[in-house]
Amino acid sequence: MMSMVKRTTIFLCCIIFTAMAVAQKKSTNNAALIEKIKNNTYFSFVKNKALEVMKTGFNAGDGYREVWIRDYNTFIELAAQVYPKEVLKENLLVFFRMQGDDGNIIDGFTPAEKIAKGETDFSYSKLEPRYAGHKNTVETDQETSLIQAVYKYIQLTGDRTILTEKIGDETVRERMDRAITFLMTKRFNEKYGLIIGATTADWGDVQPEHGWGVDLDENTHPAIDIYDNAMLIVALNNLMEIDPSAKTKWNKTKEDIAKNSRKYLWDAKQQKFIPHIYLKGSPFPADFDENNIYYFGGTAIAIEAGLLSRKEIKTSLDEMIKRVKQAGAPSIGLTLYPPYPAGYFANKIMNPEYSYQNAGDWTWFGGRMIQQLIKYGFVEEAYEQIQPMVKRVKDNNGFYEWYSVDNKPRGSGTFRGEAGVLYTAIEMLEQVR
Repeated sequence: MMSMVKRTTIFLCCIIFTAMAVAQKKSTNNAALIEKIKNNTYFSFVKNKALEVMKTGFNAGDGYREVWIRDYNTFIELAAQVYPKEVLKENLLVFFRMQGDDGNIIDGFTPAEKIAKGETDFSYSKLEPRYAGHKNTVETDQETSLIQAVYKYIQLTGDRTILTEKIGDETVRERMDRAITFLMTKRFNEKYGLIIGATTADWGDVQPEHGWGVDLDENTHPAIDIYDNAMLIVALNNLMEIDPSAKTKWNKTKEDIAKNSRKYLWDAKQQKFIPHIYLKGSPFPADFDENNIYYFGGTAIAIEAGLLSRKEIKTSLDEMIKRVKQAGAPSIGLTLYPPYPAGYFANKIMNPEYSYQNAGDWTWFGGRMIQQLIKYGFVEEAYEQIQPMVKRVKDNNGFYEWYSVDNKPRGSGTFRGEAGVLYTAIEMLEQVR
């Protein structure tokens, strides 16, 4: 009879040989993937095109006159390849100069002389007379976007002096603190321990109620969603990293937001985030099952915020791919699926289905999902899912704001948010070893 020692030795050898074989196969696969990344002609085209587009300005795209903070936050890495740090910094400081007395941050700024007579939906600041500010108040991501952009600026340039830059009587560090305080006093729901906004489609800035749909008013249905809260978690993590003194004040807040996001917004049974928690009723018909809708963008930001395990990330990706196939859509940049039925949003830009933020395909968020896949080790999956995104840049010779369900370009043709997230994603892939 074989001795216990001999059997154990054989067993251990089998484990070692199996592990070596798996490691060798993985190494071979990695080498093949690295070679594919290196030789991908779309990647070089997209990067060069992105740099070309970035040289032409900081507005969101050719359909926008404003420099938007939610966009700038996603292409500041690209901008750093083209502009000196002083230019990057100045754009950030404009937002702080135009900060509201209550701490809120505007969406975007545009030269004051470009505002036509009679246009009233703008704010002005004595600290920044060159510009007029605009804010879509249905959103709750301007404050968090600015803090994230400041973090990226410091990571990119090493310039921490921005934190002590004086804006009026306050430093940038103090103004960031006031921006978070605004969210926690003006946009915070005590019952759920989460921040709120208007009802929108995932990360969108159009509410269902009448009118253009970008301003809070008496018709708004306030709600809680994952996108706003995940953005806050990312911003607080960023803030505490660049300013360790902020940990004392904000670390518990960050932990509570993360805990409550999982508690109230994550549907463990369906392995997805619910679209909304309604505080004063839903704007949609009573028999409408909104939880059947999957929010792609909010899920990507939740992953960035560290709210999902690696297993849940893979489950989320599989669900995205499944729903993209069901929709017949081109990529995981799909905003959501299934779309809200036609007529559920008063603003015609959201109708019919698969239009704009109502299940349009936005690389602006799909590219961020690619970045998170790479970060969490799903490199092969990231490479596969980025292909339709980079291909259509080449096919259309530009970066478009969004794409229809049949992959036709829509909106601005120089959308810098798309250029920025793709540039960063490709850079991340090219650094894989």
